Parts: sequence; C-alpha cells; structure tokens
Amino acid sequence: MKLEKQYDEWHRRVFETGPEHRDEESPWHRLLLEYLPCISGRRVLEVACGRGGFANLLASRGAVVYGVDFSESALQIARERAEHERHGRLFITQADAARLPFGDRSFDTIISCETIEHLPDPIRALQEMARVCRKDGLLLLTTPNYLNAMGLYYIYARVRGRRATPGGDQPFDRVFLFPQIRNMLKRAGWVIVRSDGTVHQFPIRPGHNPVRVPRLETNRALRRILSPLALHYFVIARRSTSSKSR
Repeated sequence: MKLEKQYDEWHRRVFETGPEHRDEESPWHRLLLEYLPCISGRRVLEVACGRGGFANLLASRGAVVYGVDFSESALQIARERAEHERHGRLFITQADAARLPFGDRSFDTIISCETIEHLPDPIRALQEMARVCRKDGLLLLTTPNYLNAMGLYYIYARVRGRRATPGGDQPFDRVFLFPQIRNMLKRAGWVIVRSDGTVHQFPIRPGHNPVRVPRLETNRALRRILSPLALHYFVIARRSTSSKSR
C-alpha cells in the first residue's frame, strides 16, 4: 500500500477516535504559540496541516494561511473545519512537503509541527520550505527529540525485546536527536535563531506511563536550558541570505 493511502487510513482512524480534539491543545502547539510573532496580514504556510485545526487558529489571527498535507482524507476534514469556522483566508491543498506547489519566496512564515520525522526525505522538504520563504521570513518547527530519558527507555526496551517504537502508530517514522535536527536545518539553508523544548518526562516504572514534570514547562529560562533533553524540540530559524532557490 502506498504511503499516501496509509496516511489516509491513519488520519481517519485518529479523527474517529477523538473528533473533538483541538490541535492547539497539544504541547508543541502551545509552545509554538508562545513564540509566534504577529501574523495579521502575513502569508503563512503550514506544512503537514493534517486535519486543519491549527491552520484555522492561524487564520483566526488574521493571517492568509495556506495548509498543505499529503493525506486527502485529512484535508477533507480540514476543509469541513474551515467551512465551519468561516475563516475566508484559509486555503487547503494536497501536496508533498518535498515538492511544494508554490513560487519562490511566497511566504512570510513557515510552520512545521511534528512532521520532518515522518518524511522520507526531510532535507529536501526543509530545502523546499527555505525556497518558498521570503529572505527575512521565519520557520517555526517542532519535532520529537530522543536524546533524553525517554530515548534511553526505548533503547532499554528494545534490548529487552519489547516493542517500544517512537511514533509507532504512524505509517512512517524516524528517530532524531537534537544535534541531527539542527544539522539538517543548517544544511537546508536555515539559520537557527532560537530553540526551546517541551514535555519533560521520565519512565520511572517499566510498563507504566512516564512521570511528567509540569513545573519545567512553566519556567521558560529553565525549560530552554533543558531543551536538548525535552521530548519535543522547538526551533525558530531564519532563511539564510546565502541560500539559493532550488
């Protein structure tokens, strides 16, 4: 089965399990909103917008939002949400992140949440994001980082022969450490401006849910220091002035 069809089925299953779920309630979206600059009147691209919840929120803030995703079933839900929310500045289209259907320097802001780890060619996708971003534009990106206690637990589980695959419910998934994330961004033509992280949790007892430490999330200074150890790594990057259209 093609990856596109696998994601169609995955999105339908997730939506049917929790249709009331709001994307902006996820920890990575909450962190991104802390740093999101004023986007009123700006052109914003969300790569892998999924079922459209966060794209709708961005449009509600006055941005002209384009949401793209690989899965047509996800986009059908996104279009229904957009019609219900009545944000006339939201445009939804199917596209591959590695081949974005937009001209060079089309957007002021690019947003990519929990996406590059699910792409067969993340470098090419990041290059495409740089191509369609204006020279003074920003990329706000989140992705899982396994250089932490949870990553050690996955190693332990695999050594013990247990199934513990990060993101294993999705059809395609990679495991990245935060130095790899930063290196990929630089190779793709981005200059990192700031980084942060969210969700600090520890697998105290095998077979039980990990213990989270919410106080680390509310202390921004401490959270930033510990960001390389967070489960979700967040980066703000600016398009390099030396990067060329590809």
